[in-house]
Amino acid sequence: MVDAATFSSKPGVLILGGTGFVGQVLVRTLTEAGYAVTVLSRHASLHGNLASHPFVHVLGLPIKPDADDADSSSSLAELLQGHVALINLVGILNEPRHTGQVFEQVHVGFTHIALAAAHQAGIARYLHMSALGADAVNGSSFYLRSKGAAESWAHEFGSSHGIAVTSFRPSVIFGPGDSFLSRFAALARLMPGVFPLACAQARFAPVYVGDVCDQFLAALRDPGKAGQRLDLCGPRDYALRDLVAYAARVSGHPRRVLPLPDWVARVQARALEFAPGKPFTRDNYASLQTASVCASGCPRQPTRLEDIAPGYVGRPHQ
Repeated sequence: MVDAATFSSKPGVLILGGTGFVGQVLVRTLTEAGYAVTVLSRHASLHGNLASHPFVHVLGLPIKPDADDADSSSSLAELLQGHVALINLVGILNEPRHTGQVFEQVHVGFTHIALAAAHQAGIARYLHMSALGADAVNGSSFYLRSKGAAESWAHEFGSSHGIAVTSFRPSVIFGPGDSFLSRFAALARLMPGVFPLACAQARFAPVYVGDVCDQFLAALRDPGKAGQRLDLCGPRDYALRDLVAYAARVSGHPRRVLPLPDWVARVQARALEFAPGKPFTRDNYASLQTASVCASGCPRQPTRLEDIAPGYVGRPHQ
């Protein structure tokens, strides 16, 4: 164990959403770079793997992500004392009902709480996870509109309150432990030779989780990144059908992808959003109508999907 004095001798970063897929990699990236990291979680006792690191503290989240009040900000501000930066990775892909209200509460409301707390605690640096295609007005889904609203509000609040904000807008993120390629591989094992797929022509530029976390670290170190909104894409664009076929093939269960007509995809989304785990919803369908690729000339992240995926999307009994 490291005592409190030694822990506090390193610059401290507090991460919201740090127990998820991206968060756990980011924690490792930051500690290796010399930061002490505090992670807040509603289920702190379940994350001993993070808490075992000598320069990581995992604490219970003192607020609910769907709350938006001064008490919540004050509680978070107390925990922020002694840190140099706040990172917000909090996000959801689905909500209980197709209304947009929970997306708004979690993405926008929680961002309000986080930045109000940062202001109270005197935090001068805030890094925000958004999404490629996020747009408060023109986003094609509740998810993208709420992500866009949170991102824009964060920059506006930061500009008016002396907080240097950088937001990150990744395409779909891949890597060990993802719920993207790994899910397609698992589904392929259940399909009898043909993989029916909604929105097969949807476009993505998958970006490696390690590259995303490196960009967070670079922004944390570089004051020149303040105010920027960084689109993050891998080196190549793909159609969804090609990604599904690739995951199936690499997992040892090659399948012929059968694109579904649009009307069938809509019906499927309505049906599956009531299935356990919500494997596909109307809002997911709406998000897929926006290509998740970077504009021409945007810098690309270096790591190729084909160099990483075979190491974790493999045959189940290898």
